[in-house]
Amino acid sequence: MARQTEKGAAAGAAVERLEDRALSRVLHHSTAQAVAKHLDLHTVGELLEHFPRRYLSRGQLTSFDELELGQEASIISRVVSVSTRSLHTRRGSIAEVLVTDQLEPSAQPLLPVPDAVPAPGGPRLDALAHAPAPDAASSSPGATMSLTFFNAFTAAKDLTPGDHVLFSGKVSEFRGRLTLTNPHYAVLSDLAAAGDPDEVPPPIPVYPAGAKFMTDRVSAAVAAMLSKVDLGECEDPVPADLRRSYRLMPAARAYEAIHRPRDEEEHHRALRYFRFREALVLQTVLARRAAALGRLHAPRFAPRSGGWLERFDAALPYALTGGQRRIGEEVAADLAADRPMNRLLQGDVGSGKTLVALRAMLQVADGGGQSALLAPTEVLASQHHRSIVSALGELAAPEGGLFEAEGVGVVLLTASMPAARRREALARIASGAAQIVIGTHALLGEKVSFADLGLAVVDEQHRFGVNQRHALGASEGTVPHQLVMTATPIPRSVAMTVFGDLAVSVLDEMPPGRQEVTTHVVSLAEHPAWEGRLWRRAREEVDAGHAVFVVVPSIGGEGNGGSGSRSRAGGESGQLQSVEGLSAALAAQPALRGVEVGELHGRMDAEAKARVMDRMVGGELRLLVATTVIEVGVDVPDATLMIIMDADRLGISTLHQLRGRIGRGSLPGTCLLVTEQDAQGASRPRLDAVASTRDGFELSRLDLEQRREGDILGSSQSGSRSTLKNLSVLKHPEIIEAARQDARRLVAEDPSLRAWPDLARAAARVGADEQTEYLYQG
Repeated sequence: MARQTEKGAAAGAAVERLEDRALSRVLHHSTAQAVAKHLDLHTVGELLEHFPRRYLSRGQLTSFDELELGQEASIISRVVSVSTRSLHTRRGSIAEVLVTDQLEPSAQPLLPVPDAVPAPGGPRLDALAHAPAPDAASSSPGATMSLTFFNAFTAAKDLTPGDHVLFSGKVSEFRGRLTLTNPHYAVLSDLAAAGDPDEVPPPIPVYPAGAKFMTDRVSAAVAAMLSKVDLGECEDPVPADLRRSYRLMPAARAYEAIHRPRDEEEHHRALRYFRFREALVLQTVLARRAAALGRLHAPRFAPRSGGWLERFDAALPYALTGGQRRIGEEVAADLAADRPMNRLLQGDVGSGKTLVALRAMLQVADGGGQSALLAPTEVLASQHHRSIVSALGELAAPEGGLFEAEGVGVVLLTASMPAARRREALARIASGAAQIVIGTHALLGEKVSFADLGLAVVDEQHRFGVNQRHALGASEGTVPHQLVMTATPIPRSVAMTVFGDLAVSVLDEMPPGRQEVTTHVVSLAEHPAWEGRLWRRAREEVDAGHAVFVVVPSIGGEGNGGSGSRSRAGGESGQLQSVEGLSAALAAQPALRGVEVGELHGRMDAEAKARVMDRMVGGELRLLVATTVIEVGVDVPDATLMIIMDADRLGISTLHQLRGRIGRGSLPGTCLLVTEQDAQGASRPRLDAVASTRDGFELSRLDLEQRREGDILGSSQSGSRSTLKNLSVLKHPEIIEAARQDARRLVAEDPSLRAWPDLARAAARVGADEQTEYLYQG
């Protein structure tokens, strides 16, 4: 494989990267200050990576149908007329500019619209070879829009009927019609006429901009920067032979083409380079992490005849599913090897992941080792402790005592435990009497000392930070095996991107006895009378001896729903249902007279939460109003009804997880998604999707399409900031797979990546970034 040459030879490490150069050194100080203030960009690299979000074709006008109220928009329109009038209440005048989104009837677009955008590419990068062509100008009669300018003299002087003008501003409404008030503008007619009349003018980049720093000012700053720097100095992480193989531009040409494309095809070709570059760097991080794991050692736990695992399987009242048996064999083989297991176990709600994990922990116990089960909340940790002790039955050792007893020792450790119980738990962990230790982040404390930790099971992996998960890790070159579980199904392309260094097991069968759960959308905007029926339906389930969950998005007492009033229709910002407000309202509800209404939310202390859940499981409490704290792991077998208020405020994944809390016993369940939105509401497609299927993988795909990869890749799980910039794990799986194979080959050939210094530096930066540090540490 061809190798990159070092730039700068011996002095290379001391040479400043072009990308790190301050913008103040290449731009006028006022421009650099404006870019920093309005765009938060400070270096050449940051401005180079500030890519246009789309391109406008000179000679084609932007359809007004694309505009949405409240958005920041950049459009090209033709000026029809300009008029001025004096203000009545103060000095000055207003210019009113009438514009249209259609060319003159005799004019033709200056930029031809191809049927497809051809782009050369390697066999594994065809996903980017054909990008969708921009829509041609509509042949229907053009719409008009009136724009108002308070700087009347300037606008009236600059704008002339017939001009093609780039307008940028916030879309507002005046007298029932959309408009841009006092927009920023740049006349394009003169620019188009200045060139060769036979030459197709280049597209106009439209940049992410600020209200006071519009796209044409961003474009001007980029142009000024490009005139002052040598793009040949740019770092290029893609090795030359890979660029040749996939027919990719070098980095310098790609930056030029993305910011100043000569035509539509060129910026698509630039995007091909940047997408592959992003995938290659990310996959290189994962490949190096996988290689590092391969150099570590882990204790071996071979299956033992007549041990706890064999006795547990013999006592099971039901047969394992095919998936549980298959994955159990994979995990057993991993535990028997001296290379650390690093496996992701994903399965839909109720698919039996905990049973797979328990069998793995019993295999470790058979070999004299300990296992730690890390749960994200104390409610879930307590639930795991209760269910595992129950599943073990007579195989579980009696609780209490510091010394090993006949049976499997199971210990719960949480931050809120009384001091005496906590000391006893810590002593049992340190002595080895506890073979299975279950807890929250309290397990990561400095005072927790394991006698022989052989397996770390991390439940709901995305709820833990990287360093938290890794804290159960290496000690003098030996690491425990790790099994990471998630109940949020992940499409293969996502798993390949995010968990490229983990072996992935998919549990896609439901255990016998799982009941059907039907889901319905309840629109109170369309059927206000149905609200009363909700509570009569809840009473019916309570009278039948069943448990009912009512889920709301807020706790209350913070000014956003303490009264229990609902959010307004259409998704407007209104008050949300709250635990405190709705509990009080239900206590006074005639249909629920005599029914105790319980509460559960994140502000309650751990003991109070545990008491509430114990009462629900024991049948003493039958109706619980809770926040989404019950989303994960709560197991009440006789829960048959879930009413989710303001369901439009919750994401697909959360709704699906919540629904999994009912129908877990011998009885079917019903889930009601209550919303104030009508059929045209912005969130209704999401609710309808959840109601239409229980396929978690399909819902995960839809969820990812809506929220992007931020929920999985970032630490906040908000989705507002995706670690991926140009790459989509759903749209570009071929690119990801190609980059994965190439990255593994490069790392296998040269683990230090000395032969490809630009790739090594780029991978080091990604690995050090807080948003992607988890990639190194599992």
